[in-house]
Amino acid sequence: MEKTKLTIGRLAAAAGVNIETIRYYQRKGLIDEPEKPTHGFRYYPYEIIDRIKFIKRAQQLGFSLQEISELISLGNGRCDDVREHAEIKRDLIAKQINDLQNLHETLGALINNCKNNKDNAECPIVMSLVSSNSE
Repeated sequence: MEKTKLTIGRLAAAAGVNIETIRYYQRKGLIDEPEKPTHGFRYYPYEIIDRIKFIKRAQQLGFSLQEISELISLGNGRCDDVREHAEIKRDLIAKQINDLQNLHETLGALINNCKNNKDNAECPIVMSLVSSNSE
């Protein structure tokens, strides 16, 4: 196998993704699809492995594919711009964490109300959901 070029199957294996992931990234414009030769297979440059790993790691950090596309377009020499994107994402995640903590506390209170409901005539959780819809 030539070190600089890979078939889609070998690229997928080397990057730890499946072939459909590579095709999806191509449709989204995150990686380029090589031209198909008249005979044989498309070959991908070996460096695409790093691009795919970058995309997967950015997804793990909470970046959407659109945001990853923006990061890729900024390139490596624009640290201030990349930092700004990361700060925006961090602030959004902090808000989501706060919202989830509030939701956790609300559900905890509803569960306690349900546990303390001795007559079981009306479920406090169901009643809370019904009353919140009518507001």
